[in-house]
Amino acid sequence: MTSFGHRLRAALDAHGPLCLGIDPHLALLSEWGLDATAAGVREFGLRAVDAAAGRAGIVKPQVSFFERFGSAGFAALEDVLAASRAAGLVTIADAKRGDIGTTMEGYADAWLAAGSALEADAVTVSPYLGPDSLRDTLAAAVRADKGVFVLAATSNPEAAAVQTALTVDVASADGQTVAQRVARDATWPNRSAAFDDGLGPIGLVIGATVDRAECGLADELLAHTPILAPGFGAQGAQPSDLRSVFGALAPNVIASESRSLLSAGPDRLADAITARADEYRSVRG
Repeated sequence: MTSFGHRLRAALDAHGPLCLGIDPHLALLSEWGLDATAAGVREFGLRAVDAAAGRAGIVKPQVSFFERFGSAGFAALEDVLAASRAAGLVTIADAKRGDIGTTMEGYADAWLAAGSALEADAVTVSPYLGPDSLRDTLAAAVRADKGVFVLAATSNPEAAAVQTALTVDVASADGQTVAQRVARDATWPNRSAAFDDGLGPIGLVIGATVDRAECGLADELLAHTPILAPGFGAQGAQPSDLRSVFGALAPNVIASESRSLLSAGPDRLADAITARADEYRSVRG
């Protein structure tokens, strides 16, 4: 298997940065004429995959919308992930798991192990039990040629107070933001010489609506790091903002949109993806 970074770079180069978030909100299920059941979210997800295939390179199912239906919902998600892989899409399971020790090992096995029913190319994780709590998970991703996206500076406004708060390194007395500390401590695998010519396996979630300077997330800190960027579409950021927000890092950005595209409905979703992907490609250059 090729590395996650190589698979992601190939998808970005071929299709541009657009990532379709597969988020079957109850309101969207109703708009699509689907029942609020496991069968409904399965059909929603499979239609979204069909619309994305060949038009975008990346999909990101939001796990919670499937999980709400229990074991049948997880079975639906398994089918959506399998269909995504079969269609050649890079899959990011938006699970936001975060724990310690063997619990994180279990999550890593569930989402990243080859042959797992929930196997994805990458998974989102939370570092707020301490970035070091993720070390074994990050190492497991590297060994499996998979990816992990660590929450660093998210697009929800209520996160700013925590993620921009200053920490103090007792040894050096240097202050840094929480987001900066997460980025520094989580992306250590990317600094391996093995990734000098491309993207590493450990990405960061950095919202397109946040001030990177305020968060302490300078370009040099993010070298070889994939960036999963929520905040585009319904949350306000537009394709034209890609370069102004991310600058030289724009080629490494995954621009995640869900409601802004899914609200087009099942019959017009493919056209909406095509048009939006063209917008991103035109500004990325």
